[in-house]
Amino acid sequence: MQCTVSWTGATGANSNMGFLAETGTGHTLMMDGAPDAAKPENGGQNLAPRPMELLLAGTGGCSAYDVVLILKRGRHDVRGCSVKLTSERAEVDPKIFTKIHMQFSVTGKGIPASAIERAIAMSHDKYCSASIMLGKMAEITTGFDYTEV
Repeated sequence: MQCTVSWTGATGANSNMGFLAETGTGHTLMMDGAPDAAKPENGGQNLAPRPMELLLAGTGGCSAYDVVLILKRGRHDVRGCSVKLTSERAEVDPKIFTKIHMQFSVTGKGIPASAIERAIAMSHDKYCSASIMLGKMAEITTGFDYTEV
């Protein structure tokens, strides 16, 4: 896996702390920093997600992917799945994640709670590389709600 991240400020005076990521699969995405009123030249313009937001989003995507796939492989009638991640970060640099809570919302037809619990646990303990990696530094908790459709 590879990715190239380039500072966009090198080509545009107004870009400040914007970055363009180009993935090995040919996709691109922007990142930007928060505005800094005290030192505008050091801040971003809030035009794109922060890098740490993308790390959190990637973790949610990785785990939600696992949960849906595990439920589908179990022949459950899953119709929807989302996960809301809330986090806490250290107060000082490096401002790593210290706590992450992943709240899953699953919709489907006839899915037992035990199947959803199992899918989340399997993702958390075995399959989701992102959450397992972050779990080495942060306390990760999970929960879910289920809506029958």
